[in-house]
Parts: sequence; structure tokens; C-alpha cells
Amino acid sequence: MTTPVIPPGSDTRSTRATPSRPAHRLPFWVNQRLGLLVLVVGLSALFGVVQPTFLDERLVLFPLVRDVSTLTVVALAQMVVLSVGHMNLAVGRMAAFGALFAGLGYDRLGLPLPLGLLLCLCAGAAIGALTGWIITRTGVSSFVVTLAMDFALLGLVSLLYSALTENAAFTTKPSGLAELRSYSLADICVGPVCGSPVIPQLAQFTVLALLGLGFLYGATRIGRELLLTGANPAAAELSGIPTGRRVILAHTLSGLLAALAGFMAAVSTGTFRASIGDDFMLPSFLGSVLGGTLLTGGVVSVVGALLGTALVGVIRKGLDLLGVGLESLNVYLGCVLLLALSADRVRTVVSHRKVVRST
Repeated sequence: MTTPVIPPGSDTRSTRATPSRPAHRLPFWVNQRLGLLVLVVGLSALFGVVQPTFLDERLVLFPLVRDVSTLTVVALAQMVVLSVGHMNLAVGRMAAFGALFAGLGYDRLGLPLPLGLLLCLCAGAAIGALTGWIITRTGVSSFVVTLAMDFALLGLVSLLYSALTENAAFTTKPSGLAELRSYSLADICVGPVCGSPVIPQLAQFTVLALLGLGFLYGATRIGRELLLTGANPAAAELSGIPTGRRVILAHTLSGLLAALAGFMAAVSTGTFRASIGDDFMLPSFLGSVLGGTLLTGGVVSVVGALLGTALVGVIRKGLDLLGVGLESLNVYLGCVLLLALSADRVRTVVSHRKVVRST
């Protein structure tokens, strides 16, 4: 190992180690998750004051939490592929594809509720794995591949529903589906203590997804390798990380979560139909990016995806109760996504500058 040569007469004080300065605490508004939580609570209180109907537990809050539960899983499906620097434009069609197999299992095979869900998840994971395999084998951008997959699944799902059903929907309801749709935690009691009537039993799937991904990214080597693959694929490859396998894994998880969201959406409506997932694209990016996940990969926030989705859900429901039309509502949500993308770019620049300063 060579040592640096110091020219005679030069000031050696600059080469001495300087005492480290205490790290500056981030301002309140920079703490994104806390800020999102404050916004969700504040806007809920504001809408409750302006329109008291907003606080109706059964008519408003229960459906709102049920929708947020489903769309949080959609945001997690997008977050997983964003973690490796990819995106999934077919997240809605994968949801419809998975729900198709669940409906087919209930209608034609007479499967019980859990087995139909398992078939749904397997179908979603399979189509996600196929998408990831195509990306790694061809080297084509995930944008192009998932866009092509979106169109392919759009036609395939429609054709299968037309061939297998009379009204383009599976209407057979297995035992337990109606209860899963309408029951809340208030229907679960331990002695005299019951749960909240606001939280649907359907939210149990969202909680499991949040816990699973939180453990994956926070406590496992595979999770760290997924993030490293997104942060710097070349460096990850040189470090011995099988980046191709990690990309396939990310898309497999994305397809599985999309199928779970499709199942939850079908349970919420009571039918398995081809139009499931048609409106999943915008919420998938809104929830994940608002929550702190970088579009460039390498950084995710599981809790942030939940809070970002909850914020969008509160805004949507509040404005709807105030009489804002669907067109205006979409404009507002588009503006929110634009602000979120701008914030994502700002975070990337700030992170880069911090790295440059530290070197």
C-alpha cells in the first residue's frame, strides 16, 4: 500500500482528521412518513368538519378503508418493481388475470374460498415471473415489456371471459365471500372486547402484505440485494449479486401482489369480471411514490406506500362528498402525482449532493 507524498513546506493541517460534526436533524417537513400521517389525519378532520357525513362509520369510513386496503396492495405491487429500478404498467391487467382464475375456480371447479385465492396468487406470480424472465432474457426496458404485456392480457382476459361466461363475469360466490366483503373487526370479539367497525376483515390481506414486505426489505439478504440491484445494477453484478434473478423475483412478487389486489377488488364488488384493475395504474404510482419510493430504484418505504395510498383515498372520498366531478377529481389526482414525481427528483438530487460532499 502506497502512502501519499506530502510536498515540503505544505500545510499538513489539512490532512489531519477533523472532528466529525453532529448530524443535522432533518426538518419536520422532510420526514415524509410523518408528514403524510399528519396530512391524512388533518384532511380527515377537515372533511369531517366541512361535511359531517365523511365520519359516518358504515356508509363512508368502512368502504374508504376497504378501498385503501386494496389500493395499498396495488401500490406495494408497483413498489416491488420500482425497488429494482423497473416499473409495471401491466399491474391492473395482472390483477384481472389473477381474479379470472379465482372466479374460474369458484364457478367451474367448486373450490372453497382459500383454494381459489391460492389459485389466483399462483396465476399472478406466474405471469409476473414470465414478464421478469422476458425482461432479463431480451434486455428490453421494463416499460416496453410491461406495456406489451398490458395489451396482451387485455385481449386474453376479455377473450377468456367471453368464452367461459355468459355475462362476462363469474358470479358464483363461495362460502365466506359475502362475510369477507361486509364484515368488519366489530364482528370479531374476544370476550366483551370487539374490534373497530371501520376496519374491514378484508384488510387482513393488506396487513400480511405489509408485514411480509417489511420483513423482506428490512431483515433479509434478498431484500438488500433487491435494493442494491435498483441502486446500481453494474455494481451489484460485480459484487456477485444475481441481478437477473432478483429482477425476476421482483416481477414475480409484483404479479402476486397485483393478483391479490384483484381478488380483493372482486370480493369488494361481489363479482369476478374482466374490468377488474382498469383503474389501478394511477393509484399504483401515487401510493408508492408519495410514500417515498424512488422511481430510479434502491429506496422503498412499505409504510409510506400505505400512508400515500391513504392520503389519496381521503382526498378522493372527501372531494367526492363535496360534489367534485370525476373529471375534476382526476385533474387533482394528476397534479398530486406530478408533485410527487417532482419531489422524487428533488430527493434524488439531494441524495446525490450528499454523496458528493461526503467523498
